[in-house]
Amino acid sequence: MRVLGIETSCDETAAAVVAPGPTVVSSVVSSQVDLHARFGGVVPELAGRAHLERLTPVIDEALSRAGPAGEPPVDAVAVTCGPGLMGSLLVGLSHAKGLAMAWDVPFVGVNHLEGHLFASLLDHPDLDWPLVVLLVSGGHTVLVLVEGLGRYRLLGQTLDDAAGEAFDKVARYLGLGYPGGPAIDRVAREGDPRAFAFPRAMRDEGFDFSFSGLKTAVVRSVDKAPDASSEDVAASFQEAVVDVLVAKARRAAAATGARGVCLAGGVAANSLLRRRIEEACAQDGIEALVPTMAMCTDNAAMIAAAGQWRLAHGGPSPWSLGAEPNLFLADAD
Repeated sequence: MRVLGIETSCDETAAAVVAPGPTVVSSVVSSQVDLHARFGGVVPELAGRAHLERLTPVIDEALSRAGPAGEPPVDAVAVTCGPGLMGSLLVGLSHAKGLAMAWDVPFVGVNHLEGHLFASLLDHPDLDWPLVVLLVSGGHTVLVLVEGLGRYRLLGQTLDDAAGEAFDKVARYLGLGYPGGPAIDRVAREGDPRAFAFPRAMRDEGFDFSFSGLKTAVVRSVDKAPDASSEDVAASFQEAVVDVLVAKARRAAAATGARGVCLAGGVAANSLLRRRIEEACAQDGIEALVPTMAMCTDNAAMIAAAGQWRLAHGGPSPWSLGAEPNLFLADAD
């Protein structure tokens, strides 16, 4: 079954075709980074309008790259239905329904967070369950125990800012530009991670996260030391975030008997986080599953892969399915 995936939950307009396996046949992502950079973050109304302009060309390119196919060109259409920005989600959802109706093929809505879990499968087809997945992005920071495809247990999540959101806010405060994650990662390489002793909130308590206090600590520290180098501040901030993420993922794996830790989400592209997870897993004798850069960011291949599995195990979604901006991962069980 060839599935067309559509992803428009935030600021990436993406389409992909995935074949059984799952195997990525084609994947196209149109980034809106340049559109939102001058605002220091995603502007929902602009994101929705950009999706309207870009989605049809992106889908056409994904189908073209997928090569010759029958009529219809795919056997099903999968689309992100939440969580995300309401306007952005509606663009993708409406387009997916229209294509599925026109082609007379099944349509299935996919939880964006579940999509990130399937991104791991695309990179590592022979996953050995159970696994702890550390999903870290601009909108989410969650620890999930994946006992098998479709079998998830939420272990912990952020109580305030997501880690990626904290990266963006600190980068904006330091004048490093947007998106903040890559900017801080780049600048931090020239800084001293021990220059500032930033707090590690809840590091050794449970599996939930909190990063708002760390963000405030950065601002107060810079106010007290205005001549401090941005490199040192960025390195110390990044060290604090990664320290907490790795400590909790490591403890979650030990507590659940997981065979490995898998990174997912945009922040999984952070060089320090990738290195520290690999080092920690090597010390603990478990597998570290670090995604390729293409699978870190939002993409439609992961949505198509999750949709392929959902169709096989639960059938198509009703045409009445709506966008759910606050959809929880638990709702994917």
